[in-house]
Amino acid sequence: MKGPSNRLRKWLVTGAAGFIGSHLVENLLRRGESVVGFDNLSTGKLSNLNEVKTHAGEERWSRFEWVQGDIEDLPAVTRAAEDCHVILHEAALGSVPLSLERPLQTHATNVTGFVHVLEAARAHKIPRVVYASSSAVYGDCPDLPLGEQSAGAVLSPYAASKLVDEICARSYAASYGMELVGLRYFNVFGPRQDPNGPYAAVIPKWIHAILSGEQVPINGTGENTRDFCYVEDVVRANLLAATAPLDPGTSLALNVGGGRSTSLNELFEILAKLAARYSPANIPARPTFGPARPGDILHSTADVGAAAEALGFRAECPLEDSFRTTFEWFAKC
Repeated sequence: MKGPSNRLRKWLVTGAAGFIGSHLVENLLRRGESVVGFDNLSTGKLSNLNEVKTHAGEERWSRFEWVQGDIEDLPAVTRAAEDCHVILHEAALGSVPLSLERPLQTHATNVTGFVHVLEAARAHKIPRVVYASSSAVYGDCPDLPLGEQSAGAVLSPYAASKLVDEICARSYAASYGMELVGLRYFNVFGPRQDPNGPYAAVIPKWIHAILSGEQVPINGTGENTRDFCYVEDVVRANLLAATAPLDPGTSLALNVGGGRSTSLNELFEILAKLAARYSPANIPARPTFGPARPGDILHSTADVGAAAEALGFRAECPLEDSFRTTFEWFAKC
């Protein structure tokens, strides 16, 4: 399978108005590809696509087709996938706390919706689907770094939904000869990530708090660790997964992370230093500590050896530079 630099294609990106999805759309348009963006705007924002339009330019933007729809609507997904060559599936309910409150909705969106995407691909004979899985599938596994064979108790309906997606992918690959790659995202961050609401990810939430003069809340002691991965690396992982040579009937689930750990206390210090440099009026006070959230894992580090071998992927964006770029983006908003 040739990469997008060798042959122009038409791509379907679900969750196109979201954080990762909009970055995928922008990268593909910059490469000269044609893109169908599909999103129900439950968490995605048209402002993200407006930014893509500005960055891509009018000529490239003319190759973008917008479809507002829901992945729980099989006919709508099937229509959107017509004439497409590759599907990048990002649409999901991506929150552990939200899944604890709404397990049925999480299953409907993340599992039934994913099967609808696979059915749309099967109907149109689209061989390659790259889909977002999650490091949450490792649950409370104590082994670090976490390799693809690591296993622990699944701690949330969200984690269960992503594990079921991987099982469905294996069954479709075996039954229909499809080429399916699940990317187990660790803690992705970058511009356009939503800082608002009770389910916001830690980095945009904390940056927003700092810039608003609010205290930074830490769930737990702050010694719990995360493997942060910049969104540009995640985009590159998706494109490698979409274009790597794979045999029909192949199903892979691969880690996408930086391969390094940062504690929440360390993260606070990094963001505090950035505030002192770029927003000195908003240097944060010490964080406030509260109880750990149900469903949260304590420690997380990715073993990215399998992704390096299968796709040639390793995170390349320097972490400190990526934090700075992200902070500056939010400071300008």
